[in-house]
Amino acid sequence: MKSEQVITSRDNPFFKRLAKLAASSHQRKAAGLTLLDGVHLIQAYLPLGQPESIIVSETGRESREIKRLLAEADGSTGGTGGTGAKMAITVLSDGLFHDISSVRTPTGIMAVVPIPSPGSVRAIKYNDNGKEEFWVLLEAIQDPGNFGSILRSAAAAGASRVYLSDGCADPWSPKTLRAAMGAHFLLQIYERSNLAEVAGIFKGKVIASTLDAGKTLYQADFAGPVALVFGNEGAGLSKALLQACMERIRIPMPGGTESLNVAAAAAVCFFERVRQKKTGG
Repeated sequence: MKSEQVITSRDNPFFKRLAKLAASSHQRKAAGLTLLDGVHLIQAYLPLGQPESIIVSETGRESREIKRLLAEADGSTGGTGGTGAKMAITVLSDGLFHDISSVRTPTGIMAVVPIPSPGSVRAIKYNDNGKEEFWVLLEAIQDPGNFGSILRSAAAAGASRVYLSDGCADPWSPKTLRAAMGAHFLLQIYERSNLAEVAGIFKGKVIASTLDAGKTLYQADFAGPVALVFGNEGAGLSKALLQACMERIRIPMPGGTESLNVAAAAAVCFFERVRQKKTGG
């Protein structure tokens, strides 16, 4: 491994670059890079390739867990992006690390990584007829925590592709990444998608979750290829997208609440599909 670089000044150009990546969606998109905060996220990324750089705090570099991760990352040839090259480690003073960390109690380690293209993530799953079977379409999901939770549930339930409309939160922001807990690297994520067009090309059922649907979730048939559609909690789904959907379903709520958090609603629908596939209906 290359020698460590120690940074203690906020005027350092590399620190300024890290601060911009942590704070700015525009900067992340322009650079094609994002910042992973914590051991778990970095470990989830390693099968795709080697991080561009790794940053540790002065305290973090003494952690056994972080030392193990550094050894793993340094020897990684990765998947599509790995080069096998040795990496430099940048050490930030604890104060500087805290300045750019997105968590109240800093993890002690971050990595700068290229934002994966959808084609670099081998997440496509097929049904018995060789057709891709489970997509998720998200329209204007704006809360990063909810957004990340949906991605996490989608990956756990076996989704392969997630399509995002304009107006969704930045999927590569630190808050969304943290909420998804590595799910980004198990899904093909397509940003700025025309969801009505995506619904039109899907070779299967396109089912929207709405509050006013006549059919309940448990009356829906999730056999075969399915695309599930969720919208903004306040505004719901746009007229154009609703018209492109083949079915509408609602989640029955006998307890009397008017609605569920969109992340909870998505998880309920995803795992009803899992249940039906396991039991045959």
